Amino acid sequence: MSSIGRTPLVRLGRVAGDVPAGVEVYAKAEHLNPGGSVKDRAAHAMILAGERAGLLTRRKTILDATSGNTGIAYAMLGAARGYPVTLCLPKNASFERKRILRLYGAHLVETDPAEATDGAQRRARRLAEAEPEKYFYPDQYNNDANWRAHYDGTAPEIWEQTNGRVTHFLAGLGTSGTFVGIARRLKELNEKIRAVSMQPDSPFHGLEGMKHMASALVPGIYDPAVADENVEVMTEDAQEMTRRLAREEGLLVGVSSGANVFAALRLARGLAPGAVVVTVLCDGGGKYLSENFWEENA
Repeated sequence: MSSIGRTPLVRLGRVAGDVPAGVEVYAKAEHLNPGGSVKDRAAHAMILAGERAGLLTRRKTILDATSGNTGIAYAMLGAARGYPVTLCLPKNASFERKRILRLYGAHLVETDPAEATDGAQRRARRLAEAEPEKYFYPDQYNNDANWRAHYDGTAPEIWEQTNGRVTHFLAGLGTSGTFVGIARRLKELNEKIRAVSMQPDSPFHGLEGMKHMASALVPGIYDPAVADENVEVMTEDAQEMTRRLAREEGLLVGVSSGANVFAALRLARGLAPGAVVVTVLCDGGGKYLSENFWEENA
C-alpha cells in the first residue's frame, strides 16, 4: 500500500524541557501509518516477500503470532489483497485491538496470557506445522523481511529528515525488527551513530509488544551486537510519559511509545550540545483506551 511509510519526524518540545540546550529529541510518528503502527511496514514487506517467493497464494491463509499491531497490519492488508487471516495472540490483548482485528475479518486464536507472545508463537508454529498446505506462516520473529523493511525504508527516512545529523537512535525490542533494521542502516550511513535498545525492566510488565529478552523466546532476527547500549524502563515510567505526550504534545500514542520517549529523554539529558536523538512512536493510543493507566491515580 502506497500510504505505508514516509511518516513525519516530530521534534519533542514540552516533555523535553529539561534536556540540555543544543540537544534535540525527535520521534518518528509511526502511529500515522494506515494500520496505526510501525508494524505496517514489516507486515507489508513480509506479505510481498511471500508472494514473490510463491509461498503466499490465493489458496492460503496468512497465519502468525502477534501482540496486536502486526496482526492488525496483516488483517488490514489481507482484507485489501484478498487473503484470509488467522492470528494467535494473548487473551489479555486489549479489547480495542481484538475488536479491530475482528472488524477486518481476522480469525483469532487466543492464547494463555501468562505466556505472553511466547505462547502465541508456540501455538502459531503448531498450527503451521499441522497444516502447511493451508497456511502461509511468515513468522515475524524470524523473518528477515521484517528488519529489512526498516533497513530499506524507515532508516533512510530518518537520515533524510534529520539531514544526516542524527547522532543517537533508540527503540524498544519486540520482534526487534524496528531496532535492528534502523540501527544497522544508520550505522552504515555514519559509523559514529550510537544505537540504544530498550526493553522492560522485568518479565512481568505492562509494555505491550515489548520483550524482556532475558526471560523470553529470543527472536531469530535479533542481533544484540547492533546495540551500543541497552537500557530498561519501568512500566510506571512509560505510562506516565504516555499521559504526558497526550497532554503536553498532543500525541495520543501507546505505552511502548511512552517507554521509547522516556528512555530517549533520559539519554538526551546526559548528552552534549549538537546531539540529535531519534526514537519511535510505535502505535496510537486509541487501541488502549479501556486500560486504567490513563488515569493518573489508577
